[in-house]
Amino acid sequence: MGIGDFRDKFAIVGLGVTKMGHQPGISARAFEVEAARLAIEDAGLKREDIEACIHSKADGSVGGTYDWSDYLPRVMGLPVKVYFTICRGGAGATLSIVAAAKLLEMGIAKYVLISYGLNEWSASKIDPMGGHQMGAYYEKRGLWGPAFGCLDAVHIHSAYMSRHMYEYGTTPRQLGAISVSIRKWACLNPAAYMYGRPITIDDYEKSPIIAWPYRILDCCLVSDGGTAFIITTAERAKDLKKPPIFIMGIGFGEQEAKLWWEKANYTQLAVETAKEHAFKEAGIELKDIDAAQFYDCFSGEVLLSLEDYGWCKKGEGGSFVEAGNIGPGGSIPVNTGGGMLSSHYQIDFTGLAEAVIQLRGEGGARQIKDAEICLVTGHGGEMITPGMCAIHSTLILRR
Repeated sequence: MGIGDFRDKFAIVGLGVTKMGHQPGISARAFEVEAARLAIEDAGLKREDIEACIHSKADGSVGGTYDWSDYLPRVMGLPVKVYFTICRGGAGATLSIVAAAKLLEMGIAKYVLISYGLNEWSASKIDPMGGHQMGAYYEKRGLWGPAFGCLDAVHIHSAYMSRHMYEYGTTPRQLGAISVSIRKWACLNPAAYMYGRPITIDDYEKSPIIAWPYRILDCCLVSDGGTAFIITTAERAKDLKKPPIFIMGIGFGEQEAKLWWEKANYTQLAVETAKEHAFKEAGIELKDIDAAQFYDCFSGEVLLSLEDYGWCKKGEGGSFVEAGNIGPGGSIPVNTGGGMLSSHYQIDFTGLAEAVIQLRGEGGARQIKDAEICLVTGHGGEMITPGMCAIHSTLILRR
């Protein structure tokens, strides 16, 4: 697919999001199936209409095993012609859209269901070693990080921000401004896990340090829940229950395109090629974006995204967020549902779901007036470990 192959040819027509948070006793499979049921219902379709299904999986390289079973179609009785899994960090939703579009283009399916589910919060309480359900934990061979105390994503991502602080003078209070702003959005969203729990910059500074400079309020939530959506052709979308949300552009970038030891890699994300392709395909400029749903696994990813997409110059992200630009009433609404920092963690499904809600005008107290175009980003992997290199995805949606 080249430039123009996506623009307004495909649309999201159904969305299903389960309750999110801490929900012990429910399997990831059950969450995913319920989200799929809700998406089919939301679109006004029947299960017999679903002819293809894509299961998105965050990553299988850390522990446990891949699950290639066809449990979602089998449990739901979906008459699918094709079912498979896509696994590539936090860009799973956008990668799945690319695959789904090809199935639609080929005429293999009229409606494609894309789903994601996890119960990582509950599973972590059952197995303190971090093992995945239905399989013992194991460490991928070749990882050198643990010997140096690098045990989790926060240890690696914190290196990005410490480098940014060194290069540009970014302050901890500026990182805190990101967490506070996104929490304000969550407090306007009754479905957010942190709804009704506002924080101040003082609360941020009193929260415990996890890996310098990141405090606990810089880190995304761990959630139990599921998200699913249905994609079809633009023509077919016109006849369904909900207004279609059209896909305008998609792009990808890889941090490994540059040598991993280049210090510039630690103050930026792989946005350049992803943005260039997606924006060109969509035929838009940055000023056309009404809301941005950034992948906020940590607060620093928001800061880097603001700089790399061009809302401010490199090194000026700290002062930009400190001025209140990304919260309610700001110049660019960011993560309007509370994001992964304050609503729930579902890789890039979190941002995609919020974008659909905003573009449908279903945001309630957090609704952006006349929202027409939304940016959704995905991010997966850590540049300085051999387990993965960092992918970046750009997805542009419109009503």
